[in-house]
Amino acid sequence: MTGIRSAGSLVVVALSVGLLAGCGGSSTSKAPESLESFTAEEIYKRGEYELENTRKPEGAVRYFSEVERLYPYSEWAKRALIMQAYSYHRAKDYEEARGAAQRFIDTYPGDEDAAYAKYLLALSYYDQIDEVGRDQGLTFQALQSLREVIEEYPESEYARSSILKFDLAFDHLAAKEMEIGRYYLKRGHYSAAINRFRVVVEDYQTTTHTPEALMRLVEAYLALGLNNEAQTAGAILGHNFRSSPFYLDAFAQLRGAGLAPEAAGNSWLTGVYRQVIQGKWL
Repeated sequence: MTGIRSAGSLVVVALSVGLLAGCGGSSTSKAPESLESFTAEEIYKRGEYELENTRKPEGAVRYFSEVERLYPYSEWAKRALIMQAYSYHRAKDYEEARGAAQRFIDTYPGDEDAAYAKYLLALSYYDQIDEVGRDQGLTFQALQSLREVIEEYPESEYARSSILKFDLAFDHLAAKEMEIGRYYLKRGHYSAAINRFRVVVEDYQTTTHTPEALMRLVEAYLALGLNNEAQTAGAILGHNFRSSPFYLDAFAQLRGAGLAPEAAGNSWLTGVYRQVIQGKWL
């Protein structure tokens, strides 16, 4: 309470005790009337104290919200709004974090903290991507928001982190396609499996799942007796991932069928193979 004591008022000190006690109450209760006796800076600093010294960021949100309510249009209100977004995110209340971050972006689009607000908005989606089996809507929203950070604030400190997270989220989408493709393949639904693996090869070729997708295509096409396609998938795999264990597996499957990995026939894979040889892919 250093900032409060510096005011030199016993009344203010007494009120600060009331503020601390109020932190333990329900987050839905109204702020104590005595908050209006504090300056914007004092309330803001109390929010910082809560954020730094307790494990309940919800308490900090209350103070930052009061700064915005009691002192709108002030510099402290602007700082409090971005801290609301951060506090909500710390509390894993991602919907509220998005709301606060978006309000900051809408209200202060040219502010130096707009990049951070945009980054928090993206994180509120990204941090909800927790397992492959979930609906991928959040992943697409995370990708879109991360791309906006990268494109709108390329020189900011948040751009590099956004690029890394974008790659991970992109990989996540490919993992979902692989999971579904394996499901179909295991049950003998080869055409449905091929459609999923094709998506990985064509749309997510820069992810870590491409070698396995190509190997699974070899397996599925061989099961359907489509040898040309199986050979071409094996050739692409060998050209780009010869040291991969997936290539060794695909090669063994082709050899077992009396075939070799080479471009054959005229399918969508043949077009991919030509791009590989010309250096336009991967």
